[in-house]
Amino acid sequence: MTRVLSALLLIPVVLGVVWFLPPVYTLYLSILASLLAAREYRSLAAALGLRLSSGLMAATVAVACMAVGRGNVPAEVVVLGAMVLIGVSAVLVEEPGPAVLSRAAAAMFAPAYIGFPLGAIAAVRIMGGREAVLLLIATIIVSDSAQYYTGRAFGRTPLAPAISPKKTREGAIGGVVFGTLAMVIGARWVFPAAAPAVVAASALVIVLLGIAGDLFESLLKRSAGVKDSSALIPGHGGILDRIDSWLFAGPAYYLFVRYLQA
Repeated sequence: MTRVLSALLLIPVVLGVVWFLPPVYTLYLSILASLLAAREYRSLAAALGLRLSSGLMAATVAVACMAVGRGNVPAEVVVLGAMVLIGVSAVLVEEPGPAVLSRAAAAMFAPAYIGFPLGAIAAVRIMGGREAVLLLIATIIVSDSAQYYTGRAFGRTPLAPAISPKKTREGAIGGVVFGTLAMVIGARWVFPAAAPAVVAASALVIVLLGIAGDLFESLLKRSAGVKDSSALIPGHGGILDRIDSWLFAGPAYYLFVRYLQA
């Protein structure tokens, strides 16, 4: 019941912001999600023995999200700025030791893993409109649901037993098939001028990346020895647990929409 109530609260909030409010509010929502996800990422890193600065983590992730979401700051400038900021911070606060490079790499990875993808989704709201964002939402939801129900009905072969023992290849196939179909069908209304072959190929890549994003976050959690990234959302875990597929699928969808706008 807790899981259902949480979903009934979260889904209308996200859909309401995307559909009824101006595009900048989708960016604000993305920045908020990036800050919450960065906090969970820092906790996972701490469980792995990597101490990361909370302030630095929040700043680099939020700025990366805002830069990509607004589209007025080149991504390479954000990457360079994050590298310099994290490098200078390491020089000022770190002591020589074997974990220095691991901590710096983990800090530099956060903007690329969290900030850029969420900013890309906010940018889609500006480029493609609210319908484009809802198409991505529908595609990921259909794929995730199909993975679950197909896996329960037909799942026999583990997909990645060391990472996520409950996921099966049969479930993944169901997610790919139904997720791809959902995007292809929805794109007929959202992107009517797009070539069917381009839509189908892009949909396949986006759905596959969504599955990869789910597995990657599971790898982080299993490595850290935790079940959920946090207990922020009752019955659902943390923000990272809810957006893991989006973090890999979002940038690919952004490139797809940008290609259609060219």
